[in-house]
Amino acid sequence: MRVVVKVGTSTLAHPTGLLNIRRVEELCRVLSDLKNAGHEIILVSSGAIGMGIGKLSLKSRPSDTPTKQAAAAVGQCELMYTYDKLFSEYRHNVAQILLTASDIEQPERRQNFHNTLTRLLELHVLPVINENDTVATEEINIGDNDTLSAVVAANIQADLLILLSDIDGLYDADPHQCPDAKTIHTVSEITDQILALGGGSGSMLGTGGMATKLHAAQIVTAAGTEMVIANGEHPDLLYRIMDGEVVGTRFLAKREEV
Repeated sequence: MRVVVKVGTSTLAHPTGLLNIRRVEELCRVLSDLKNAGHEIILVSSGAIGMGIGKLSLKSRPSDTPTKQAAAAVGQCELMYTYDKLFSEYRHNVAQILLTASDIEQPERRQNFHNTLTRLLELHVLPVINENDTVATEEINIGDNDTLSAVVAANIQADLLILLSDIDGLYDADPHQCPDAKTIHTVSEITDQILALGGGSGSMLGTGGMATKLHAAQIVTAAGTEMVIANGEHPDLLYRIMDGEVVGTRFLAKREEV
């Protein structure tokens, strides 16, 4: 299978913004094992700004663009150093790809991205993709890595997109307000009723929320790719997802009518 795995800041980092070493090590071990089993893995990783906040000892996520970009520049170095070190222990090479909206929206640049990504997979490299927060502005940014991972999955015709976050999946009501809220395990069609279940923004260090995940589901299912939302607290659940077990919420791909 060709699988895109998106990991959010809340999964990669402690609330301090500093790296959650145990969890990242486990994530890299599981992804390496899945590659060893023959799957093609693409990692879309948040965390650059969050880690930069930690390294720079900032008290909170900055609101101004220059400080966000400075934090991203610092944090991206640590992020890729960590991935390179951990995946190398399992004899896997990684490659960094940083994207802006222009790389996706302009046909020629989108094709160049597709060609590069395809060749990296042919060379058995594990691509690590993030938005280029260091240069992105409101006019050229993608906005969140849920959307970015969906665009990547659709572009490369992945079989599956897995969003790892700090939530168990899509609930039938707001779990913060409704203790009896239940996880919806399968979504066959993204209706207005499903979209209405999207809440606000995500964690303090991150930018996503359920609304962005539902938007990602719209993108990938329309392209024929299935998507799973699951809790990234224990990355070994990726094995269960790959085995087809019921984990989190699975969005079924749209099938073309014959």
